[in-house]
Amino acid sequence: MGHQPTKNEVIAELVKSGKDAAYFINTYARISHPLEGDIPFDMYDYQEELVGNFNEHRFNIILKARQLGISTVTAAYIAWMMIFHKEKNVLVVATKYKTAANLVKKVKSIVKNLPPMFRGVAKITADNRTSFELSNGSQIQPSSTSSDAGRSEALSLLVVDEAAHVEGLDELWKGLYPTLSTGGRCIALSTPNGVGNWFHQTFVGADEKTNKFFPTVLKWDVHPDRDQEWYEEETKNMSRRDIAQELECNFNMSGETVFHPENLEKIALAIREPKYRTGMDRNFWIWEEYQEGATYVLSADVARGDGKDFSAFHIFKVETMEIVAEYRGKPTPDLFSTILCDAGREYGNCMIVVENNSFGWSVLTKLQDESYPNLYYSYKSTHEYADPATGETSSRTIPGFTMSMKTRPQVVAKMEEFIRNGLITVYSSRLYNEMKTFVWNNGKAQSMRGFNDDLILSCAIGCWVKDLVYTVGQRDIEYKKAFMETMTCNATKINTSIPGMIGYKKISQDKEKQKYKDFSWILKG
Repeated sequence: MGHQPTKNEVIAELVKSGKDAAYFINTYARISHPLEGDIPFDMYDYQEELVGNFNEHRFNIILKARQLGISTVTAAYIAWMMIFHKEKNVLVVATKYKTAANLVKKVKSIVKNLPPMFRGVAKITADNRTSFELSNGSQIQPSSTSSDAGRSEALSLLVVDEAAHVEGLDELWKGLYPTLSTGGRCIALSTPNGVGNWFHQTFVGADEKTNKFFPTVLKWDVHPDRDQEWYEEETKNMSRRDIAQELECNFNMSGETVFHPENLEKIALAIREPKYRTGMDRNFWIWEEYQEGATYVLSADVARGDGKDFSAFHIFKVETMEIVAEYRGKPTPDLFSTILCDAGREYGNCMIVVENNSFGWSVLTKLQDESYPNLYYSYKSTHEYADPATGETSSRTIPGFTMSMKTRPQVVAKMEEFIRNGLITVYSSRLYNEMKTFVWNNGKAQSMRGFNDDLILSCAIGCWVKDLVYTVGQRDIEYKKAFMETMTCNATKINTSIPGMIGYKKISQDKEKQKYKDFSWILKG
């Protein structure tokens, strides 16, 4: 038989365990290993450091890779807190009740497998399958995000597991935070899940020391048994997004953003400060002035002028699809129409494409009143582009672009196509930031709660118009030119003046203009 500790030795050991959470966990906690079964919890250095952070800081937020045992060490810390501190009320929140209940189960398992001497301090007196209570009054329960559990009670410790994946955590936090006002603590842990959610914002705030949370980053390589060989083997069948989320703790590369994280990284490389910040609110950013001979198009999304939404527009150089200028602000619709008119004239009376929603109509009306010469028109029945000559005279057309349940996903898809294929150049940090928080929500592309997509919609309209008007339209012009060419030749000669056709010969611009002088009416628009 081994040494039987005396009463004084037991008391000394209990006191030592109560004062030092890391000692208690390393010495007495047992965990379930998937291969080795029930084993002592011999913490790694990073786990032991984390326990120290739990004690030292009231609010902790942990950005972690998967399979590092962070949930397990959190469970062990909870067990220590409940055993050695009377009447502690612990709530575990997760996106699914089962996930929260599993963490509570780990806590219960650690408590049940402690040596008998700890039963004199605290033992389980109420065991309700997913929750339990100790003889010292400490208790723990799980909760899903759909539950109101814990909101009216004072909490000693709130644990939010996989916090980045909890839908609507920002609203939930507003209800739970007051329950910590009497000195309660919080541990939020998660792999990343894109940007803009509560976990991302809170972690960034913690890193910048603008909130109460203490941040910890635990990437895959903190584990002493993992090396480059392990990483390569682990990631060979993983997508770039999964690697960023599960192993690298990369916010920007993780999450279900509409625009793929790899494409967002490419966009980020091109971001630069504008050459000018002008306009009455200095929100008109210009990277390149008007260039003679270049073609431009201005696409705009209109807001009311108050509230959270912005009015926005982009000016594209059509030939390269560079965004050479951008505006985002909250002018009234009539003032916005003046801004649009001035910007359009500055870029050679370029085509202005305005979303013809309720506020857009007033903008379009004002542009017509100011006799702006180059507005986008579309057919009422199909919303397809109509050339200006037809648009200005036909009762079948309306000015502006119609954003509807049908066209919205189409223009967003077109922008995603342009981004994915590198067909557009974005310099704007404002647009880039919106793209990072533009996500799939129940199959619909939209901004995260609390963020905006005004610049995205403006840009998406511009991409659509480029593809619809200038790509297809240019092809039509080439066909018209070919037709006119045959009219200038004898009947026995077939002209091949369309680029790509056999026999095509490039002719000078001056000769071309002279050749079609008598038929300019055909090329109108």
